[in-house]
Amino acid sequence: MSVPNVVVHRDADVLAKAVAARIITRLVDVQSARGSASLVLTGGTVGIATLAAIAATPARDAVDWPKLDIWWGDERFLPSGDPERNETGAREALLDRVDLDPARVHVMRGPDSGMSAEESADAYAEELRKAARPEDHGPVPSFDVMLLGMGPDSHVASLFPGNPAVYDTRSVVAVHGSPKPPPVRISLTFPTIHAAREVWVVAAGEEKAGAVRLALSQDSGQVQVPAAGARGSRRTLFLLDRAAAGKIPAGLGRIASP
Repeated sequence: MSVPNVVVHRDADVLAKAVAARIITRLVDVQSARGSASLVLTGGTVGIATLAAIAATPARDAVDWPKLDIWWGDERFLPSGDPERNETGAREALLDRVDLDPARVHVMRGPDSGMSAEESADAYAEELRKAARPEDHGPVPSFDVMLLGMGPDSHVASLFPGNPAVYDTRSVVAVHGSPKPPPVRISLTFPTIHAAREVWVVAAGEEKAGAVRLALSQDSGQVQVPAAGARGSRRTLFLLDRAAAGKIPAGLGRIASP
């Protein structure tokens, strides 16, 4: 797994716009090389603000949207269209504003599908398996970019400290007993996260500073701090605002401040 690099921006608004620009550049580069690309989305305030920033810039037209696969790192197990679902926020901010191929938007299904949370997780795992190519060398795609938010408790996706899902070796799991409502969620696991070529952890706010410090100071095997396990196979970025970066000790990660 890759060693994290840290990029610090002035505030949450600048952070969202900078991540949006970085996503567009990365997707264009990948599509130029391979024809198609894959992006894993996250929810949260900064995650949705990043998608809105993509929608707002004319540079979005450089992306070949019909040749982009959209996935999610986690989802709240709620009915389609519920305002608390990550999918709902993503559609409102960006997905319904660009020319995506609906067959390439891979949604984690909710209870209105007639599935239990476990069945939904299994169905998503099967969708990942079908999308994996021989060059991925595993049961899931090697995503080009995986966006992950991070909570003040250091959770990423819906992998919370102490929850059994942190240690699960399946590709996707149902998460019960989430300390944040709603209590039932669907989440990618660390083996799936580690398969991504690039993992970008995006965090803003002083309340995240302690979790950022722990995520960067602990070995990636220390899953007691889930964000320490957020690593891509080729590249890992911690994209932060100044408040979230406020407790990083000198020498932890390679820090750049645009």
